[in-house]
Amino acid sequence: MLDRKLLDILVCPVCKAEVELNREKSGLVCHKCKLEYPIQDDIPVMLPDEARSLEAGAEEKD
Repeated sequence: MLDRKLLDILVCPVCKAEVELNREKSGLVCHKCKLEYPIQDDIPVMLPDEARSLEAGAEEKD
């Protein structure tokens, strides 16, 4: 599980908006860009090339 302090300082590398954990806690979602950044081995991969687009309506907000 990611540390709360880390989550508080992470932002989307594309638009600098806040990100939040998805329901499965397997990725960080930027609602502004509609991108989800994966979390691998408890490490967020904040690379735009690794992000998954949520444009198809797959976005789930808590």
